[in-house]
Parts: sequence; C-alpha cells; structure tokens
Amino acid sequence: MPEKKIDEKDQDFFYECVIKKTKTGITFPKDLRDLLFEEDQDTFFRLSIPIKQDKIILEVISEEEAKQLSKKLKVAKPKKGSLPEEGKKMKSKTSRAPNWGEYFIYDFKNKDKVKPILESAFYKFGEKPINMEDAMGRIKYVLVSFLTSTKTENAKLYYTVERFLIDIIKQYDQPNLLDWIFEMILPRIESKFLYELALLDLIEISISMQRYEKAELYIFHVLKNIDNYPKSEMYNIMNSFKQLVKNLKYVHRSDKIDILLKEKLMEYGEFENADTDYKIQIVEFLEDLQYIELAYKLAKKIQLGLPQDSMRLESVRKLVRRLHAAPIAENKPQSSIDFDELDKEDNLD
Repeated sequence: MPEKKIDEKDQDFFYECVIKKTKTGITFPKDLRDLLFEEDQDTFFRLSIPIKQDKIILEVISEEEAKQLSKKLKVAKPKKGSLPEEGKKMKSKTSRAPNWGEYFIYDFKNKDKVKPILESAFYKFGEKPINMEDAMGRIKYVLVSFLTSTKTENAKLYYTVERFLIDIIKQYDQPNLLDWIFEMILPRIESKFLYELALLDLIEISISMQRYEKAELYIFHVLKNIDNYPKSEMYNIMNSFKQLVKNLKYVHRSDKIDILLKEKLMEYGEFENADTDYKIQIVEFLEDLQYIELAYKLAKKIQLGLPQDSMRLESVRKLVRRLHAAPIAENKPQSSIDFDELDKEDNLD
C-alpha cells in the first residue's frame, strides 16, 4: 500500500495541540480562545464529519452563513433513525462512568494528576474487544509515576487504585483482577490500617461474586493482620474485628470462613488477661454472626469468672439469658452444650 501523501498546506499550522474528550465534551484550550475569539462577539462554526469518521472538521463562518446553513440543514435533515449505519453519530464506547467518590476516600498529593489517567483507563476497560494490555498499562503507569518518598501518601495512592479496580471488576466483570490486586497492590500498602481496609474491600467483592475461596484467603490475611497487633492494643484489635464482622454479618459464608472466624474469635474471647468489656464484645461479635452456641458458652464462662460484687455481673447475666432464648442453627436439645444445666448453675450464682 503506497504511503499517503500529506498536502504541504496541512503541514503549516498557525496553532497545534492535543485535546481530549471528557465526560463534559471537548473544550478549546484557553490560550487558543484568547487568540481567536472576542469575549463580547458571537462566533459561528460549521461542524462536519466525513463518512469514515476519521476527523472532525470545524470551520469558522459568518453569522449570515450560519443562518443559511441552518435553514438548509433543517430542510435536508432526515427523520430520526434513517441515517445509514456508517453515518450514525459516534457513541461513547460505554454508558458507564467512573464512581470517583468511591475511589478517592483519602486525599493525597498527586490526586489531580492520577484522576485523568484513571478516567482514560476506565473507558479502555469498556472497549470491545478490550485491549487489556493498554488498560492495565495505564494502571501500572499510575503506580510507578506518582509514588513519593512518603509511605502514607503511597498507601493512599495504592488504596485508591485498588478501589478503582474493584469498581472495574463490578462494572466490567473482570474477576481476574482480584489476583492482580492481591499480588501487586496489597503487599505495597505500608499502612496497617489501609492494608486491612483493602483486604475488607476484596472480601466484599469476592463474596458478592461467590468467589468464596478468594474470600477465605483474604479473611485469613485480615486475621493475620489482627494477630500482628500487640495484645496491649486491644482497642485496635476490637475495631478490626468489628469491621470484619460488619462485612460478613449479612452474607452467605462458606464452612471454611465460619471455621476461621469461630476459632479466632474464641481465641481472643478466652484470652485470660483481656478486659471483661472486650470479652463481652467478642460475645456480641459471635452473636452477630449467628454463632449463638459459642456466644452462649463464652458469655457463661465470663459470667462464672466474675466476682459476685462485679458491676458487670447483671449485664452479663442479661446477655446469657438473651442468648439462651435466641434461635441457633443447631437443634438446641442435640447441641454439644447443655443449656438447661448451665441455667441451673446460673440460678445458683
């Protein structure tokens, strides 16, 4: 195929730049507007697009020419839907749009530079067929080009990209990105708090997609992160459990997820040096997850371990009675715990 000759006059430009279509349209650069247009004077254009749709031609015309062209186009304009296939208006490749409020939870230095690149990546993911290498190349560019010397800034950047990719998974059905996030983003989040939040986000999306084996892995790492707190930081431990339980309270859970949660909650609930209030919180977490039998067992153990003059004794007794009355998954008479026998012990206290 012979090389296309370029007309010499097309090579000699008064002005040249690159502009990008955004959600709100195409805007002339300010310096060009200042050069060409008077603020108090109307300017008219003739906009035309050839059949090939390979260029947009914008010609400056006079007001009189604009009136004449408008009349001509009005008469010649075909009825809606009668345009030939090649002449139909160019549509956006996707009707979906980025959920910026879900991505930028925490502000960071390079936010304004990152946003337009994520926007371009978003629409690349929406192309059919998708050029995954191009779309992911933009993500990798963000993760390399906007790092700083500050760990917290970088953690916020990584967390933003993680939430962006989770939205891509939701909107464009790209579950394979779960592994990429876990392997390429999570290990680089050098903030215990944001690392845990990122794992919780992965748990939520994996369970909603019924990828329970993924959720089990992410829950394991959340629990491992909890274990890394010193036992003296029980406030942080309880807060982490609270967020985890909140994410799993109303969802379907696999047997392995239940085993992981039961074992870890009971481990902390039976920790001898833990404050009574923290142990009660563990009981409530077990109750929230409908592990009523374990919650009852732990509550009863807490009750029996309290001195008779304890100010917490009555509230724990109420908790025990509430759990006894609560329905449990197992048939109560066949349960491994003899509830009635424990109640007799309770009445003897």
